[in-house]
Amino acid sequence: MSKQILVIGKTSQLGFSLNKVLNQFPPKDCVFNFVLREQLDLSSIESINDFFLNKSFDAIINFAAYTSVDDAEIKSEYADQINHLAVSELANLAKNKDIPLIHISTDYVFDGKSKRPYKENDKTNPQGVYGKTKYMGELAIKSSGCMHIIIRTSWIFSEYGNNFLKTMLSHGKKLNELRVVSDQIGCPTYAQDIAITIVKIIPKLNFKTNIGTYHYCGYKSCSWFDFANEIFLQAELKKFKIPNKIDPIKTSIYKTSAKRPTYSALNCAKICTQFNVSASNWHSGIIKVLDKLEI
Repeated sequence: MSKQILVIGKTSQLGFSLNKVLNQFPPKDCVFNFVLREQLDLSSIESINDFFLNKSFDAIINFAAYTSVDDAEIKSEYADQINHLAVSELANLAKNKDIPLIHISTDYVFDGKSKRPYKENDKTNPQGVYGKTKYMGELAIKSSGCMHIIIRTSWIFSEYGNNFLKTMLSHGKKLNELRVVSDQIGCPTYAQDIAITIVKIIPKLNFKTNIGTYHYCGYKSCSWFDFANEIFLQAELKKFKIPNKIDPIKTSIYKTSAKRPTYSALNCAKICTQFNVSASNWHSGIIKVLDKLEI
């Protein structure tokens, strides 16, 4: 009998990407059930519990999150509900039903003071509401005792939704000159690579031995300025309109409500070694996204 896997966050970058990957490479013996917010609303504990009444799944994948980093500073209660309290409820349901939970977390659980890529067991110290609520979600999963895998990732981009790559292309159409932060370092990650990795590791999971936290992101770190330059380099080759000039600026000049980690590169060796997967090649990811977008 096929395993029934629930996917929360159908219209997220990862939800769209996983759906596409499954259409191209459907796994054996697994049926993925994608749900919309109208069906399962994480802002309501009642909605979560009502959804699971008389429903049975063999695993839960949670892509849903409140990811607006600056808005989270203002809407802290809502961010906490989505990123922490709802995740806690899902973890408790997974524990009670004896099924595994695969949950996506973030590089923002770290403070950005490291000089090397963060490993899974490095000290966490989130600086803003977004990072704090995501970290509290992680803690809730662990304290529930459910079988779980937490995948921390960073700087997700794709052809879907709102993300840095699409924002740069949008600005490039309208502006002749852009200013992009050059002193924040991280690892861009193509959403479809995360989806492919999840599809690859699911058949290999043994939740008695694989339980825990993993990092998955781009294979090479860079600044937002470097990322923007690569985007426009490839975009120009594909005849997209690009700005005439891109200026590097310091974080201190680009004021935001939430503090960003100065350095948030993640070490992916654990997941790559354990499951024989490769870190995201964000250079080729950029090209794939551009091929799918209209000029």
